[in-house]
Amino acid sequence: MPETPGLPPASTRRAVVAAAGGAGLAAVLTACGSDSGSGSASDTPAPDAPTSDSGSGGSGGGGDVLARTSDIPVGGGKVFADQKVVVTQPAAGRFKGFSAVCTHRGCTVIDVSDGTINCPCHGSKFKVEDGSVAHGPATSPLPPKTVTVSGDGITLG
Repeated sequence: MPETPGLPPASTRRAVVAAAGGAGLAAVLTACGSDSGSGSASDTPAPDAPTSDSGSGGSGGGGDVLARTSDIPVGGGKVFADQKVVVTQPAAGRFKGFSAVCTHRGCTVIDVSDGTINCPCHGSKFKVEDGSVAHGPATSPLPPKTVTVSGDGITLG
């Protein structure tokens, strides 16, 4: 291996390995986010939608149809990663919205199956009924998001 002028060969190799390791660690920490169970404290009921459940943290694209009611299975749900929201239908005609950001380390949940909202990063599971923790390591529930049902359309806010 040729020597780099001004640096001993071992120092160059160590610098490259340390820089690569540091960059990898930074990428992992950025992907995992931070431990947060916080959400907005405002509770805003949806007066024009008797079939929707309202919660806090309703920030989003109110007005644009997110999904059709037929897209959300009874007892299940669907993750909308771009909007960072999960919409569930725990009982026929009852729709709930939750943040799609896992409260354990900030990963985006991946799917809804067998009555739980599932995070791929560390295996946390949340109940479709209320976003509460069904299986850790998460200890805080998913913050609710306001969803509104109008006709067969579901919107945020």
